[in-house]
Amino acid sequence: MRLNLTLAVGIAFAVALSLIAGKVWLPAEAWRVGDPRFLIIFELRMPRTVLALLIGAALGLSGAAMQGYLRNPLADPGLFGVSAGAALGAVLSMFFGFALSAWLLPAFALTGAAATMTLLALLAGRSASVLVFTLAGVIVSSVAGSMTALAISLAPTPFAASEIVTWLLGALTDRSWDDVLLALPIIGVGAACIAFTGRALDVLTLGEAAARSMGVDRLRLQWLIVTGVGLCVGASVAAAGIIGFVGLIVPHLVRPFVGNRPSATLLPSALGGALLLLLADSLVRAAPTVSELRLGIAMSMLGGPFFLVLLVRMRRKLA
Repeated sequence: MRLNLTLAVGIAFAVALSLIAGKVWLPAEAWRVGDPRFLIIFELRMPRTVLALLIGAALGLSGAAMQGYLRNPLADPGLFGVSAGAALGAVLSMFFGFALSAWLLPAFALTGAAATMTLLALLAGRSASVLVFTLAGVIVSSVAGSMTALAISLAPTPFAASEIVTWLLGALTDRSWDDVLLALPIIGVGAACIAFTGRALDVLTLGEAAARSMGVDRLRLQWLIVTGVGLCVGASVAAAGIIGFVGLIVPHLVRPFVGNRPSATLLPSALGGALLLLLADSLVRAAPTVSELRLGIAMSMLGGPFFLVLLVRMRRKLA
C-alpha cells in the first residue's frame, strides 16, 4: 500500500512536469483558460500526458503478468510477438497507403495484434505448456519481424519507407484526444483480463502439478494472459508505435518492495510503468536536441544496459 501511494504521488508530480516541460516551458500563467497558451496544454500536452500514463501502465502491467506466468524474470511483452504483429499491421496500412485516415492505422495495428494472438493460441494448442507457449511466441515474433522488414524493403517510395521506420521507433509526438479514446477502452479491457489472473499466478509459483491440484485451469489462465497482454500491448503499439523494455524494467524495480508474489507486483508495475514513461517522455521533449528524440529509442538506451545487468546477475547466481 505504501509503495502504491508513493508511486501515485510520483505520478502526480510527473503529470505536472509533463504538462509544462518541452522545448518551450510553460509558466503558471499559461494555465488560465483565457490564456492562448492554455490551448497548447489542453490540445497537445494533456492528450500526450494521458496517453503516456495509459501506455506506461499497460506495458508495466503486461510485463509483470508475463514474468509471473512464464516464471522468468527476463520475460517481456515483446516475447509474445504481439508487439511485432501489431507493428506489422500498422506497417501494412502505411505500405498500401491506408494510413491517411486517423483511424485506419490503429485499426490495422489492432487487427495485427488480434491475428497474432489467435495464431499464438493455435500454435500453443490445448497443452497450455509454458515451454510450447514461449517457443510459439518467439516463432510468431520472428515471422512478423521478417515480414515488416520485407515491407520496408519493398516500400513503393523512399518517403513511405522513411515513414514506416520513423513510426516503428515509437513516440507520443502529435497525439490527440482521438488516440486517447482509441487506447483507453482497449487497455481497460486488457487490464481487467490480467487482474483476474492474480491468484492463479501466485499458485503457479508452486509448480504446474501443484497448480493443477489446487484447481487452476491452465488453459483458461493462458487465454486470459494472451487476451490481456494482447489488448494492452496491441493498443499501445497502435497509439504510439513500439516502445520496449517498460515491461522488463518496472517489475524488477518494484518486486523487492512487494515480495515474490506475482499478484502483488501487478498494480505497482502498472503505476511504475506510468511513472517511468511519463518521466521519459518529459525528458525527450525537454532535451536540448535539434529534433525530438524518439521515445522508443530513449527506452531502448535505458533498457538495453538494464537487461545486460540482469543477465549478468542471473549468470552469477547460476555459477
